[in-house]
Amino acid sequence: MRLAVAASARVHGTTSPNPPVGCVVLDRDGRVAGVGGTRPPGGPHAERVALADAGERAAGGTAVVTLEPCDHTGRTPPCVDGLLDAGIARVFAAVADPNPVAAGGIDRLRAAGVEVTLGTLAGEVAAGPLRGWLHRQRTGRPHVTWKVATTLDGRVAAADGSSRWITGPQARAEVHDLRRTMDAIVAGTGTVLADDPALTARRPDGTLHDHQPLRVVAGRRDVPDDARLAGPDVLHLRTRDPGEVLDALAARDVVDVLLEGGPTLAGAFVAAGAVDRVLVHLAPAFLGAGPPALGDAGVGTIADIIRLQVDEVRHAGVDLVLDARPAQ
Repeated sequence: MRLAVAASARVHGTTSPNPPVGCVVLDRDGRVAGVGGTRPPGGPHAERVALADAGERAAGGTAVVTLEPCDHTGRTPPCVDGLLDAGIARVFAAVADPNPVAAGGIDRLRAAGVEVTLGTLAGEVAAGPLRGWLHRQRTGRPHVTWKVATTLDGRVAAADGSSRWITGPQARAEVHDLRRTMDAIVAGTGTVLADDPALTARRPDGTLHDHQPLRVVAGRRDVPDDARLAGPDVLHLRTRDPGEVLDALAARDVVDVLLEGGPTLAGAFVAAGAVDRVLVHLAPAFLGAGPPALGDAGVGTIADIIRLQVDEVRHAGVDLVLDARPAQ
């Protein structure tokens, strides 16, 4: 299953609005015969990619897949048909498909005599590349990750506005790898005017990753004609309302959103309860003055403090990375 998760991670960001599913096919002796991830919309799903990789070795074997195989015809035929046609004898699936249109694959496989186990590493899979898609199925809106680089005293820039660089090269490289997996990156007009960001996903050598997320500017002010975010390939949403931003992105089939705006936009999203994951890159440094990481988030008293549940703390070079989500 972890090989299947790795396969899904490789295609994360390229499959929306479809889920980034991973699949591993084992032959009848339990050896890996095929591995695959879902292709971009219109292409084959993970099961069919892995089955094609396995070829005749799939007969009598096992399919291990991160999401319940689909049993409906959309742009592609049902994955259940492919598994049955290949002679798969056993299926291990991590998560049931919450979409009623696509669900039912497990029942049909069992009815055909296939041994099916549901729930293999379910928690780990649901927290991985499928996280955003599952959230979208539950809530109807995109999954929002707020990424921020800050000093130990909570500053995102110095008193003169300069901010390059608070964190080290490894942390910055990780951010670009994260951008590669996103459907959209959102920044506010204040950040555009102050920093002139490109919001692209780049490799350490400066070249662009193959997948580039939709670049989004939120705010009522105009973007200067000479800004790097001025152009037809940038979506400018003239609103500061998080709900309106997410509605517009949902209409474009966006699943995973990376929020990289400044403290004002971040505060608005937090106040609206529209942040689903917080990714803090924490530099072991002080500035003492300058803008804070988060603006007004609607907290007027300590009783209204917004608490987070920390899922992971790790190093990225000299910096710390804190991965958290709103406490339940």
